[in-house]
Amino acid sequence: MKTIGVLFGMENSFPGALVEHINARNIEGIRAEFVQTGAVELDKAPGYAVIVDRISHDIPFYRAFLKHAAINGTVIINNPFWWSADDKFFNYTLARRLGVAVPPTVILPHKHFPEGTTERSMRNLEYPLNWDAVFAYVGERGFLKPVDGGGWRDVYHVHNREEFFRAYDQSRDLCMMYQKAVDFKEYFRCYVVAQKKVHVMAYDPRRPHAERYILNPPRYSKGLLWRVKQDALKLCRALGYDLNTVEFAVENGIPYAIDFMNPAPDADLNSVGAGNFDWIVRAVADMAIAKAKTAPHVPELRWSALLGRKVAKTKAGIKKPASKRVVKARVAKAVGTVTKKESKLAEDEEASAAAAEPMGSVAAAVPRDQGSSAAQVKESVLPKTATEKEKSKATRP
Repeated sequence: MKTIGVLFGMENSFPGALVEHINARNIEGIRAEFVQTGAVELDKAPGYAVIVDRISHDIPFYRAFLKHAAINGTVIINNPFWWSADDKFFNYTLARRLGVAVPPTVILPHKHFPEGTTERSMRNLEYPLNWDAVFAYVGERGFLKPVDGGGWRDVYHVHNREEFFRAYDQSRDLCMMYQKAVDFKEYFRCYVVAQKKVHVMAYDPRRPHAERYILNPPRYSKGLLWRVKQDALKLCRALGYDLNTVEFAVENGIPYAIDFMNPAPDADLNSVGAGNFDWIVRAVADMAIAKAKTAPHVPELRWSALLGRKVAKTKAGIKKPASKRVVKARVAKAVGTVTKKESKLAEDEEASAAAAEPMGSVAAAVPRDQGSSAAQVKESVLPKTATEKEKSKATRP
């Protein structure tokens, strides 16, 4: 029996619906359940073929447990190694390299020293910062947001320099980015599953949280939707995410990628609506079942590949570099192998979806939890007075 585990925190509707939906399919040799774990022993592999991770970004213990599970053959959705290495500024840099449109963005030094550091820790940092250059590049209308965050926590929409510095002074020791505001007419949030399926949802971040998903959107041009889907796939394939949401703000027909580091995306029935909820439950179930059928699978990690090459050199000595013809043959063989594996996974996923009996609306069977969770907002740091600023400047190296 292969087990699909769901690891989650405070959310209620999606985890239970996913487990029930998978088990209702009655697929021989596969079942789903909520993950149970205590102290994790080093030499004992977890008993899961697949784990759908919804919470490890908030719980370091869970993240360490998932890395241990992954290296022992459990397929983790999403890969905890990718997730741990990611941040939003890197995402924007990658998007630019991929040809996906992103607004002008800068990463900024911490307003206050990170815990355990002093001004002596910052001796490589330019001081004072060239703020004129920052505003010349981004403009005076934009968003200040953490380089590694989510849920719209510590995000500030500013319209001039005064508002910018007031917000920056409240950012504590967070590492912040400043990004040009996009004057959008259309805005989309896209579910991307298995790096193959895209579900485009009309979305408006200007609305209250409970009303941001537009349940009766207008018609959009096919060309715009096609580009949104292609860019969403391009980003998720490059990042290695099997479950993600990608957000686009559209200005003058150009979709700008705004946020695409959401490896545990919102899937709550009360916020996304019944239609979107049904889609994400079924799509994730298809993916988890397909991956369970091919498990166990140990991800190829860069450090293990490097160790393998070192061992080879020690045993056989340094070999003459392969000719271009041999290299091309090896690359073609490797690509063929990967393509075969991906094709097999896609076939298994399609078969699982086809085997699912008509079950009506998944959302209809899920009790709606009226509760909600939100991060506690810490007390804001007051802006420095002119005298304090001068003192701070005098003590900087």
